[in-house]
Formats: sequence, C-alpha cells, structure tokens
Amino acid sequence: MSEKAVRSPVRDILFRLVLVTLASLIIAVNMKSFVQAGDLFPGGFTGLARLTQRAAWEFWGVDIPFSPVYLLLNAVPAAISFRFVGKKFTLYSCQCIVLVSIFTDLVPTIPITEDLLLICVFGGLITGFAVSLCLRARATSGGTDFIAIALSERKNIDAWNYILAGNAVMLTVAGLLFGWERALYSIIFQFTSTQTIRLLDPDSGRATLFIVTGRETVGGVCAQIQDTHHTATLIEGVGLYNGEPCVMIYTVVSVGESKGLVRKVRQADPKAFVNVIRTERVHGKFYRRPRD
Repeated sequence: MSEKAVRSPVRDILFRLVLVTLASLIIAVNMKSFVQAGDLFPGGFTGLARLTQRAAWEFWGVDIPFSPVYLLLNAVPAAISFRFVGKKFTLYSCQCIVLVSIFTDLVPTIPITEDLLLICVFGGLITGFAVSLCLRARATSGGTDFIAIALSERKNIDAWNYILAGNAVMLTVAGLLFGWERALYSIIFQFTSTQTIRLLDPDSGRATLFIVTGRETVGGVCAQIQDTHHTATLIEGVGLYNGEPCVMIYTVVSVGESKGLVRKVRQADPKAFVNVIRTERVHGKFYRRPRD
C-alpha cells in the first residue's frame, strides 16, 4: 500500500475535525453576536434551548446555562442518527454539539448592530454557512438537522423545508410567551438559514445529465459515470447535423457530483455534448454517498 493511501484516511479525519471545530466556533460567535444581541430564537434545538433559558429566567428567575439544556435536547436525535445514518457521522456531529455548547458559554456577547432586520438576515446567512461546513465534513450541527438528514437518507426527500415548518411552530410558542415581534423576526432568521443550507449543501440537490457521444467513446463515458456509483440509460440515435449514429446517455447525480462528472466526461470524449438540468425530485432508487 502506498504512503499516499495510508495518509489519506488521516487527512480525512483531520479535515473533518478542523471543519467541524471551525463551524462550531462560527455558530457560537453568531449566537453571541447576532442571536442573543437581537434577542432572537433560532430554529432547531438551539432555539429550543434559548426558549428554555428565557422561560426559566422570565417566569422563575433562574439563570440556566446553555450547555446542559442543549446537550440534553440533542441526546435522542443523536441516538436516532447513530442507528439510521451512521456512527462516524453521529460522532463528528456530537463533537459539534459539545463544542457549540462550550463555546457559547465561553464567548462573550459581541453586539454588532442594533438593526433587527440586519441581525436576522446576516445571522441566518452565517448560521446556514456554518451548518454547510458541517455537511461538507459529513457531519451536522445536531438537533433537527439530525432529523432532516435521517429523513433524507431513509425517504430520499429534501427535508429542510419540513424542518422550517416545525421551527415555525416552536417560534409560534415563543411569540405567545414573549411577544410576536421577536418571534416573527426569528422566522426571517430561520428562513434565511434554511435556504442558505439548501443552497450550499452539495448532497441536497439533483442534476440530470443528457450526454451525447459517439459509439466508439461511449464505453469511456459510461465508465466515468459508474465511478460515481450511479447508473445510466443509453439511447441509440442519429445526429441530425451530420447524420452519423450516436448514443445519448441519461443519468441523474447529485449537484455536488455533476461538475466533476462533466469534466471527466469531457476528458473521455472532448467532442461530447452535455446538457445539465436541475432536477426537482427523484422517485425510485438513487445512490446516496455514505455520510460516514
């Protein structure tokens, strides 16, 4: 076995550790600079932990630390993820949960702006970016993200908008308890965060590729598709421009895989014609890269 092959798993582990740590720090700083400064309730279990803290202080005068509440709320989703998604994925996600809870209690409050709309938009963008870093490290920030990933893995659906609807219910409770203004602004924050995650998550979208190539190069092109663990459908045809026989290959891959696959197809056949179309939904068997 080559030295490169031996070092590759080590580099992968370091990459995931560093990316998850960075994402955790960004989430914690965002909590203390935007979320708490704007007195918002972010979505997911982070927001639920904030809601618990606020209720304990408002109604009983008890100042509860963020860490124990956040860790307790994440225990059941982590167990579900460990069972249905993957062990390594869950362990790296638990690293993020623990670091976020620690960093949030350690980082001082850093108000940046008093404009609530700016806090909602930019705070949501930063949260979405941090979660997308976790997803690129094949982990998540915990809470409802565990549920979204599990649904995506088991049901092959885009669950982020369902999570947004669930967060809206929680924010409705926050509005009833503490006033509607902060709750409505929090919904803007959560919507911005959710849409940023959907935009940046490399595995959430699907792309349909129509590849037109010659009969003599079809084998090389198909080999590139099979390297992604996806399959394809071949359709015999005739080019109307020159009247020569050709083959059209139809395949569906994730958006994150499409750019690299197009490059490899062009290497296999520089004359190949490739049409990439964004796919809204896929029904049936579709290979998903393991998150472990």
